Amino acid sequence: MSPPIRVRFAPSPTGLLHIGSAHTALFNWLFARRENGSFLLRIEDTDTARSRQEWIDGILNSLQWMGIHWDEDVVYQSSRLKQHLAWAEALIKQGKAYRCYYPLEEIEEKKKQAISAGNFWRNDRKYAEISSSEAERLEAEGRRSVIRLKIPEGETIFEDRILGKIEVKNETIDDFVIVRSNGTPLYHLAVVVDDMDMNISHVIRGIDHLTNTTKHIQIFQAIGANIPEFAHLPSILGEDKKKLSKRHGAVSVTEYQDAGYLSDTVVNFLSLLGWQTGDDQEYFTRSELLNRFMLDQVHKRDTVFDLQKFEWLNGQHIMALPNEDLWLLLKPFLIKERIIEPQEEIDNKYAYKVVSLLKDRCRTLVIFAEQSRVFFSDNFEYNLKGVIKHWGKDPEKVILRLEWLRDELISLKIFNTDTIESTIRELSNRHSLKLALFIHPCRIALTGQTAGPSLFDLIAVIGKETSISRLNNAIRDIPKLTKGKDI
Repeated sequence: MSPPIRVRFAPSPTGLLHIGSAHTALFNWLFARRENGSFLLRIEDTDTARSRQEWIDGILNSLQWMGIHWDEDVVYQSSRLKQHLAWAEALIKQGKAYRCYYPLEEIEEKKKQAISAGNFWRNDRKYAEISSSEAERLEAEGRRSVIRLKIPEGETIFEDRILGKIEVKNETIDDFVIVRSNGTPLYHLAVVVDDMDMNISHVIRGIDHLTNTTKHIQIFQAIGANIPEFAHLPSILGEDKKKLSKRHGAVSVTEYQDAGYLSDTVVNFLSLLGWQTGDDQEYFTRSELLNRFMLDQVHKRDTVFDLQKFEWLNGQHIMALPNEDLWLLLKPFLIKERIIEPQEEIDNKYAYKVVSLLKDRCRTLVIFAEQSRVFFSDNFEYNLKGVIKHWGKDPEKVILRLEWLRDELISLKIFNTDTIESTIRELSNRHSLKLALFIHPCRIALTGQTAGPSLFDLIAVIGKETSISRLNNAIRDIPKLTKGKDI
């Protein structure tokens, strides 16, 4: 009987959750859920100089925002120091590790000489078999030892779930350090002991860890533990085909959350980075991903972070949301941009109409909030180019047309999209003027902008009172805004 599927995500809390790390977390989570396994979270916080509680909180919050939930209590690596060191001592007693008293500068010199001769220098184990009295003498001289793992002769061979068969000659692996001279365990030892104690069945991580894997297998073998199955995910590159970094823009989950991307979009988009779906489908709901994702469909080629596709996909997820849900997500952005006040009472029916009118035009919630401004506030500026183009050529005639339009709207008994459209079209025909001569100047008056949703829908949503008020403001402002303009 196969052991239960148990995977882990093990970030270091030295910053915000990087989009690449989120990618790793997602693939582990999808695999665990698809295989009815367990997804565990381990915080590798042994780097005390760089680890901070705020980064831990940020990682936890980002995972929760993405809907990636772990199945057991969070494991903090810093609390497991005794277990790590106990295994280091056990390996020494078993003759599989040794204390090395080589000064660092002496090792560097030996490596330099070997490289000059075209060779690879491996530790000669000068200190592997020294007596306890000799060790005491060296320490009395001020020498401090590290603990190194003895690498046996032969090869390290394993079958990677994504990359296939991997073979590494052990002669290319030095007796690497597992405990520093200050007594703290290195990542290699800590991660293997933790994976063993957590009964991890599969280690799914980025391909940048591939060189670590051969070392970790050596430790698993030395300890006598079951070796988990490994799967190394492809690298995520920027559009310039270089490793994704700050120069490509936002790189953390928090930054994309703040920029108005939906968590469903982040999950959907990251799933496409390396996973071959078998068809052309790109839009996936979370439930579809959980039903369809397969680790064996992940390819080994580098994958490119396509921001345009990301934005398009976010727009698709925005359009798919019910208006009620979208309003709840949009409202914090309106508050952040000071378009509405935190305690301001907004009529939900009105808000849902605004959301419905704009949802197919906005690819992020930040853009959504800005386009929503004119529906919740009269505090907007007129677009200068729009003023010149649509008001400035013949201001007196523009004013007259807006007065006609205002008066027609005042007279309407039924104020909806259909009656507004028929009224404006009839007004255009009555005066033998192009419809655009009413629509464009009116849009500037009502929103300050030259583009947006259907003007008839817009007027219906903002309502009769607001529409008339803004038309009056425009009629008042046109003379001073167009005076002296170069048209």
